[in-house]
Amino acid sequence: MRIHPEVAAACEAGRPVVALESTIISHGLPRPRNLQAARDFEEILRKRDVVPATIALLDGEPHVGLDDAALERIALDDSVVKVSVRDLPVAMATGASGATTVAATAFLAARAGIRVFSTGGLGGVHRGASATFDESADLTTLAGTRITVVSAGVKSILDIPATLERLETLSVTVLGYGTDQFPSFWLTESGETLDWAVPDAAAVAAVMASNDALGRESALLVANPLPSDKQLDPRVHDEALRQALAEAERDAITGKDVSPYLLARIVELTHGSSLEVNLDIAANNITVGAEIATAWSARDR
Repeated sequence: MRIHPEVAAACEAGRPVVALESTIISHGLPRPRNLQAARDFEEILRKRDVVPATIALLDGEPHVGLDDAALERIALDDSVVKVSVRDLPVAMATGASGATTVAATAFLAARAGIRVFSTGGLGGVHRGASATFDESADLTTLAGTRITVVSAGVKSILDIPATLERLETLSVTVLGYGTDQFPSFWLTESGETLDWAVPDAAAVAAVMASNDALGRESALLVANPLPSDKQLDPRVHDEALRQALAEAERDAITGKDVSPYLLARIVELTHGSSLEVNLDIAANNITVGAEIATAWSARDR
């Protein structure tokens, strides 16, 4: 694993570092906007004196922290594949270049000694999983990875109540950031109430310290909703989701093809507005990640 010198120096000195995934760059946003977004995400952190550590595989080698040329490659190279934890050994052995999912990013970030990771939305239990057993590797990976993940809940295309039940079963601590309502990515609230809420980054850092003191190796999930005035219009969201789900069933879309189909179709049905909200979500979570990493750094010193 190659750790960028800036990231390595920051970790060694106890300065704040935030990990960022790369699938949003390679597969989550249209070109060439994805490259600008990747640069913007890192700049959010740098403006707050936090070191960004975007994670990806280049020619079979995991990289924790990318220079601009590597960012450009991940954003624009058609050969870049999506890599989860199970894919890492194969991608490494075959020399593949890949963008890391939430699970792979969390796994590699934790191995590099990074304690905070900001993403958009977490994967979870899919609708109909009682028959298909379709569940994201994000959940089981977080159960055994000591890292704090900031996300806007999980995407509303998933089964949110079932996802929260699985997180409880896996003993992943979920904290509402300034709220006891679990968000659903594009929407501020999902209708699910959380057991625990924290008011600020210092409180998250205190929970991180307690988690360490107990010797637990599981993640903390910080559920960070968008402000209600920035969420996708709930009526537009509900109609787009209803139509996308119906079309997926009509066209017999199944398995791993369901999520990308639904996400792409919702962008089309909302005339791009869901994509704009997606960018706001990522920026909001990165900002909160910076605050948590800074609070953790101050506490660690």
